[in-house]
Amino acid sequence: MGHLLRLIAFDLDGTLIDSRRDLADSANQLIEELGGEPLSEEQIGGMVGEGAALLVRRAIAAAGLPENPGALERFLAIYDERLLNHTRAYDGVADVVRGARGRARVSVLTNKPLAPTERVLAGLGLRGLFDEVIGGDGPYPRKPDPAGLNALMASAQASPDRTLLVGDSPIDLETAARAGAGCCLVSYGFGFRPNLFEQQRPGVRIVSSTAELSQAIEAFISS
Repeated sequence: MGHLLRLIAFDLDGTLIDSRRDLADSANQLIEELGGEPLSEEQIGGMVGEGAALLVRRAIAAAGLPENPGALERFLAIYDERLLNHTRAYDGVADVVRGARGRARVSVLTNKPLAPTERVLAGLGLRGLFDEVIGGDGPYPRKPDPAGLNALMASAQASPDRTLLVGDSPIDLETAARAGAGCCLVSYGFGFRPNLFEQQRPGVRIVSSTAELSQAIEAFISS
């Protein structure tokens, strides 16, 4: 049980997986169905991270379209058909998780709804690497509310100072801070914005590759 005293929690989109194109294609299909012009993949990628509902609202607004009460449901249906068209795990991610799993409890904490999260992880052969998965439509509020991370810590019997949240966005940084946990940000993720991290908080590590991420996790576990 000693290994359960540390927890490494991973964000999903932009951290473990590159899902930007499938998300962008889905959002653009919705926009076109509503009579708008498609947005760039990069523009839509910058809207990801705070849940599907906010992504849809942002995309519709950016396309200059009025709010549509059925837009979220339609987006989820479209995305359900595209989940694994182009989505892939970042190179080296599986090895990073396996290495962490040998000495800590490893989990996924994402604002993506649980059903597509489970399907993506299973489809990419990653699901068996994680002890727990918490999605954005479960019993806990979405990040940056720390409730989901707190629940994972309780399950792992890990204190905040022995917990590391790995993510790619300001949402992950704020979630870790509010839970009192450590944070490692991956700059290769599509949610990363360098200008948002100019005032880097003490104890926050920023890495540019999965090789560096593996080293950061090893240093955290060994500390």
